[in-house]
Amino acid sequence: MSLRVGMVCPYSLSIPGGVQAQVLGLARELRRSGHEVRVLGPCDGPPPESFVTPLGDSLPTVANGSIAPLAPDPSATLRTLRALRDEAFDVIHVHEPLAPGPPITTVTLHTAPMVGTFHAAGRSSMYRVFRPGLKRLLDRIDHKVVVSKDALALVQGYLGGEYEVLFNGVATNEIRATPPRQHDRPAIFFVGRHEQRKGLEVLLEALRRTDLDVSCWIAGDGPDTNRLRTEYGGDDRLEWLGRINDADKLARLRGASVFCAPSLHGESFGVVLIEAMAAGTPVVASALDGYRNVATDGVDAVLVPPGDVDGLGAALRRVLGDPALSAAFVERGSLRADDFAMSSLAAAYVDIYRRLAT
Repeated sequence: MSLRVGMVCPYSLSIPGGVQAQVLGLARELRRSGHEVRVLGPCDGPPPESFVTPLGDSLPTVANGSIAPLAPDPSATLRTLRALRDEAFDVIHVHEPLAPGPPITTVTLHTAPMVGTFHAAGRSSMYRVFRPGLKRLLDRIDHKVVVSKDALALVQGYLGGEYEVLFNGVATNEIRATPPRQHDRPAIFFVGRHEQRKGLEVLLEALRRTDLDVSCWIAGDGPDTNRLRTEYGGDDRLEWLGRINDADKLARLRGASVFCAPSLHGESFGVVLIEAMAAGTPVVASALDGYRNVATDGVDAVLVPPGDVDGLGAALRRVLGDPALSAAFVERGSLRADDFAMSSLAAAYVDIYRRLAT
């Protein structure tokens, strides 16, 4: 039986981000399976897909040590109300269901059976301050899901409740079918927001202390971009790419010699690590709990203490200098990536949807 699913995203769908990628990737997989999916969310510019209903521009909002592109304004609320009224969804799937804007509006209305998926990890001042009201809203969600044990610890620690753990998914087949980006010398790839939490400066300082003959592809932008480009601008190994689209990201994941994720905190799940593994690229990353959800040090990746500049440099040198070790990580990483195929995640959600819709 085909289902009509409304999927609500809290963050601007035209700005790259982990939750946005999960929402769009899951929607594509569900549509390939024959279900009718409509994604509702903020968009700063044209919608990224024909099945997206834009709910207005986002407003930069401080959240989890970062700046989140949320839409808590009244105009977005009105557009959400209109979209939910006009669509006859069999089930509604809300990501970060207690986030300000379209998610919390959707939960309050509860116009159809509802699934809520919680992504965030770490700390939440909003959960702490507004706990009583949020607990009442939580009770309106018919089936609650978390993407990792760290996300579970956050929401359950503040609000209680019962949750199913369903790890994030990755479009493994699409990644493996992408032609790799060609390059003249070994390439280290970083992609993420240029802010303290993502640890880009740790990577740049590690490269400064080494004589590795590499190219370092730096994708993304953020509040630290200008400062870092000024401070490390004399290193001709660095290639500042700015924001890149998904196709370029996948091509660079496929072509890189190492994928580096030097984040310092606030990572609930390592989707980008799985993408790199599916792409056949060795991973060097921080030993965060969120990354340990998917990677095991010495088995399918090298994990170093967060913020350890010299340790990160040594790990990069080790992987780049040992082809046999690199090949072993690639083989084991590819097997690990298969555990997180988006098709499996979509099937698990369809089972939930059908139970709620009947």
